Amino acid sequence: MAISPPFWRRLLVDITPLRESPDYRRTWIGQLVSFIGTQMTMVALPVQVYQLTGSAFAVGLLGAVELLPVLALGLLGGAIVDAADLRRVLLATSSLLALGSGVLAAQALFDLQEIWLFYLAAAFLSAVSAVDSPARSLLAPRLLPLARIPAASVLTHLSLNIGLTGGPLIAGILIAGFGPGAAYSFDVLSFGYALYAVVRLGSMRPEGGGTPPSILSIVEGLNWVRRQPIILMTFLLDFDAMIFGMPRALFPALAETHFNGDASTAGLLYASPAIGALLGGILSGPVARIRSQGLAVIVSVAIWGIAITAFGMSPYLWLAVLLLGIAGAADLASAVIRRTIVQLATPDAMRGRVSGLFIINVTGGPRLGDFEAGIVAALAGATASAWSGGMLCLLVLGGLVAAFPTFASYSAFRNRPEESLMPTTKNRAEDR
Repeated sequence: MAISPPFWRRLLVDITPLRESPDYRRTWIGQLVSFIGTQMTMVALPVQVYQLTGSAFAVGLLGAVELLPVLALGLLGGAIVDAADLRRVLLATSSLLALGSGVLAAQALFDLQEIWLFYLAAAFLSAVSAVDSPARSLLAPRLLPLARIPAASVLTHLSLNIGLTGGPLIAGILIAGFGPGAAYSFDVLSFGYALYAVVRLGSMRPEGGGTPPSILSIVEGLNWVRRQPIILMTFLLDFDAMIFGMPRALFPALAETHFNGDASTAGLLYASPAIGALLGGILSGPVARIRSQGLAVIVSVAIWGIAITAFGMSPYLWLAVLLLGIAGAADLASAVIRRTIVQLATPDAMRGRVSGLFIINVTGGPRLGDFEAGIVAALAGATASAWSGGMLCLLVLGGLVAAFPTFASYSAFRNRPEESLMPTTKNRAEDR
């Protein structure tokens, strides 16, 4: 007779994928370390732009600049991933991302203070990420059994939120003490272990040679998603939360004008959603076992919208941090469940292209949100931009649920056959 684990253990994140696969464990650690550095750059960029311009709109414009390459290259990046050796793609993208951060470190060292250079570097990093992100999303299905995908989804977002927590906090301290160059330099160094982890992988060519990247292959992927209303709804719900309810571009202005703080206060605001998501990830055992995924996503987005609305109305920093933490925990649950739905519902031959579209969604949404928040802040003030965005998120959520009523009852595991215990594509060690 099997003995059930203690209740507290069932609350904790499932680390079975890390124990079972050394390759997955190394790439997970590599992503964790490099993402901490990436988030330090993502804080240093808007803080430095705000320091130079004093404009929340200029900070919001960074979001628009970062969005354009994602829109232009996101689908192409997914098509490349479906056709190429995954290991070679990741080696190239990691090297290019390190180069982009190196340029930002150099401009800080020489005190160039050229605004156009910030926008150019942001666009370059965004363009490379449009290929890197869908490639990394294929690592779990390629290295793990499909039955481990829910747990791997939690681990992926746990690593991201460790980075989203640690990166901004460290960046805020370093920027306040040594300037933005220290944050950019840390980012460059953080790619070392990530490159090592990818070098250790064997060849990861797609089964059957893959589909060569082309306009036709991209259209094929778009047509497939268009015929999948459940996957389409996961994209729309995240777009809603990120466009209308993402106050990230407002943090530098709110830190200075509303909370009477400095760069370290901005770093705390940037880190707060990730702190909540990190705690939610550590206690994510029940999330990986959810079976009514559709309803869970709807509830998570509703909690996000309510928390952001209250954040915009909060006069106290401690309460604002708490509300952002609640929003972050809700976003973690939504992201994990949506990733599980997409990965389990998508055939391996389509995963790169669907992941490319997924990356456009999750990357483009916050960038549009930054731009929208910056425009509203310029017209009505940063505080009004924050609370009105949360309210709009809730209104659009109601409209989407009414338009797709079956999503609330969707379950990714209902009537699904038992999954294979083998990954979809073996990591061929003999090709190392």
